[in-house]
Amino acid sequence: MVLTTQRFFIEIAYNGTAYHGWQTQPNALAVQQVLDAKLSIIFRQNIETLGCGRTDAGVHATQFFAHFDLQNTDIEITISPKTLKSINAILPLDVVAKKIVPVNNNAHARFDATLRTYQYHIHFNKDPFKTNTSWLIKHDDLDLVAMNQAAAIILTYNDFACFCKANADNHTTLCKLLCCEWHKTNNGLIFYITADRFLRNMVRAIVGTLVDVGLGKLNPHDLRTIIESKNRSNAGASVPACGLYLTKVNYNYLDNDR
Repeated sequence: MVLTTQRFFIEIAYNGTAYHGWQTQPNALAVQQVLDAKLSIIFRQNIETLGCGRTDAGVHATQFFAHFDLQNTDIEITISPKTLKSINAILPLDVVAKKIVPVNNNAHARFDATLRTYQYHIHFNKDPFKTNTSWLIKHDDLDLVAMNQAAAIILTYNDFACFCKANADNHTTLCKLLCCEWHKTNNGLIFYITADRFLRNMVRAIVGTLVDVGLGKLNPHDLRTIIESKNRSNAGASVPACGLYLTKVNYNYLDNDR
């Protein structure tokens, strides 16, 4: 029998609280490990997904894509609502499969992504329903105007070495930012950031630095000195992972606008 292979993209969402990030780890539970195991059961062949990026332990995703290959498959059956329902029936409650799409066999979930959007959630008052999904910070007087002034300054740069985790294996620290701003909510703030790529720990380091601005520890214009130093020790501390969400991943050939 001649073996034929078809590549698929799968869109998932997950609450990352129980996981050591997306990528399979040798001694810790990861989302990829769980997804691969369940897909292998449903499709009765060994499945190895490749994700659109890495999320750290405790980070969440409301939209995440991975690709995988199937041999000798019926595409109509693979992408049917019944198949998706079967996958979700055996996935844990904190992971959901939203969609499966057949793609060109050269399509790549990581390298073909053109934009990624993250949100960081902060709340000011104790809320049991936000435990592990938002950062509780007891400063409801953060200077939002100053924080957005600093965020606007960040948008004018493209080298973010100062926000990159030390000793990260990045081939470049250049990123193109399209959005960097704070919005007020009923009980806190949400930070929105969109770029073509992100460095390890970059969003959490940016948020920590901007919160220092909101607390008056830094002036918005200090961001220029920090960024131009290219030194991680000059930026603020990384904020907890619980408030970080990957919310959107864009591809030129997928209609995933929502």
